[in-house]
Amino acid sequence: MIDGALLIGGEARQAANRFTAVNPASGETLTPDFSSANADAVTEACTLAEDAFPTYAATDLEARAAFLEGIAQNILEIGDELIERAIAESGLPRARLEGERGRTVGQLKLFAGVVRQGDFLDATIDPALPDRAPLPRPDLRRVNLAIGPVAVFGASNFPLAFSVAGGDTASALAAGCPVVVKGHPSHPGTGELVARAIQKAVADAGLPSGVFSYLPGETNELGGALVADPRIQAVGFTGSRGGGLALVRIAAERDEPIPVYAEMSSINPVVLFPAALAARGAALAKEFVGSLTMGAGQFCTNPGLVLAVDGPDLDAFVEATGSALTESAPATMLSPGIHASFEKGVEALAGHQAVRTVARGKSGDGVNQAVGAFFETTADQFLADVKLSHEVFGSSSMLVRCRDLGEIASVIAKLEGQLTATLQIDPADEAEAAKLVPVIARRVGRILANGWPTGVEVAPAMVHGGPFPATSDGRTTSVGTLAIARFLRPVCFQNLAPALLPKPLHDDNAWSIARRLDGKREASPR
Repeated sequence: MIDGALLIGGEARQAANRFTAVNPASGETLTPDFSSANADAVTEACTLAEDAFPTYAATDLEARAAFLEGIAQNILEIGDELIERAIAESGLPRARLEGERGRTVGQLKLFAGVVRQGDFLDATIDPALPDRAPLPRPDLRRVNLAIGPVAVFGASNFPLAFSVAGGDTASALAAGCPVVVKGHPSHPGTGELVARAIQKAVADAGLPSGVFSYLPGETNELGGALVADPRIQAVGFTGSRGGGLALVRIAAERDEPIPVYAEMSSINPVVLFPAALAARGAALAKEFVGSLTMGAGQFCTNPGLVLAVDGPDLDAFVEATGSALTESAPATMLSPGIHASFEKGVEALAGHQAVRTVARGKSGDGVNQAVGAFFETTADQFLADVKLSHEVFGSSSMLVRCRDLGEIASVIAKLEGQLTATLQIDPADEAEAAKLVPVIARRVGRILANGWPTGVEVAPAMVHGGPFPATSDGRTTSVGTLAIARFLRPVCFQNLAPALLPKPLHDDNAWSIARRLDGKREASPR
C-alpha cells in the first residue's frame, strides 16, 4: 500500500507537512500526497537505530543473511505495482525498471552470500607467545565490526537499485548497521513500497524495529539534520556534486566527524586509439550514440568525453556519429529539475566560442525530454577552460581533438577524478596503450576495453568509485562486495578472556568462517 506515511521503526505515521510527486512524462501531479519528515522524525528514527545497533550488530551470520534474502523476496512479492509506480514517477521504461528490480534483488542476495561466507570480518588471531625472547607476545585478536547507524540517500536516477533497498542499504545492513533512509522526493511512492517491504522483513526476522526507518521529504534541511545527528556514523549518497559536498561539510563540522561516501560527478572519458578508429570507426560511432542516449543519458557512467587523434579517420567517426545522433529519439528525463539543468548545460556548450555543435538528436513534443547533443573542441581549448570538463547530466558529450597520443595523455592527466575510462583498442594499439594505462589508472576507478561504460556489473571485483569528485573517497566502491568495507572498522582485542570476545574470535570458531591464525590463512571449515 502507498499512503504517504513516514516509516519510523515498526510504525507508519502521517506528518502535517506534505509534498507531491510529478509524472515527468506528462507533467501531471500524482496521488497521494506524502508526509515530509522533520527534525523530530530524524531524532526518533536515529534514536531507534542506535538502540537497535548492539542487538543487530551481534546477530549471527545466518540470521543476517536470511534477513537480506527476506527483503529481496518481499520486493519481488510487491509485483507489478512496484514497476507501474516507478514508471509513473521516473518516466523510465518498463524493461529498464524490471531489470533494475532484478539488480536490486540480486545485490541483496549477493550480500547475503558475503555475510554467510564471513570473509568480510577478516578475523585474525595471533596467539600469545609467553616464552618469546626478548619479550613475550600478548594474545592478539582482530575482527571487523559494524560502525553503527548509517544514513542512506535515495538517488534520483535509480529509483530501485540505488535507492531505498539499493546497494548502500544492502551493504550497510550486511555489515550489521541499522539504516535510516532519506527517500528521494522524485519517487516517494516507489520508495514507500520498498520501505514497507524492508519493514516487514525486519518484523518477520524478529529484529529490533529500529534496524530500518524511511523518511521521505523534499527539503535540504531534512538531509542535513540526518547527517548531523550524532548517532549516525556514516553516510551513503549518490547525486549531484553540490549535494554531496554539502553533506561532506555537515559531516566534517560535527563534534565527531564521520565519513560521507558520496558518488557525485563524472564525464567518463573514452579514448579512440588510432588502429581501432581506422578499422571500425563507423561501428564505434553507432555504439557510442547508443551508449550516450541510453536512458536519456542519466547514468553516472555516461560517456561524456571522447578523446582521439585528429585526422581523416576521426573526421569519418564524427560524421557517422552526427548522422546516428540526428536520428536518435528524445527521451523523458527523470524530473523537471533535471531536465532544466540539462538544457542549461547544453545551451552553455552550444554558445561557447571554442566549441562546435556537431549534431543534436530529434526534438520531441513532450515535456521534460532530453535531445541528445554532441560537441567538439581542441585539446588546447579544452585545457584552457575548466568549464568544458564539467558534467552535463544527460545525453551530452564532448569530443576533444588531440594532435597525438601524448596530448591525449596530457588531457587525461589534468582531468578531475572519474568513475570510468574506456579504451577502444585493437592489437596494433596495445604498445601505445601500455604507456597510457598507468596515467588513466591514477584518474579513474574502472578501466574497460572495447565496451561502453554504461552498465555496471554487480560482482566482487567491481569498483564503482574513483578519485574526487567522482566520489568523496576514492578508496572504496558503492557497487560490488567491497562496498561492505565502508561500514566496518577493525578492532583489536588483547589478552581478553574468551567470554569477552566477539564470537568470530572464539577458539571454537562457532561461525565456521575462514580465519588467519598466527599469520597463516586457514581454510574455511564449511
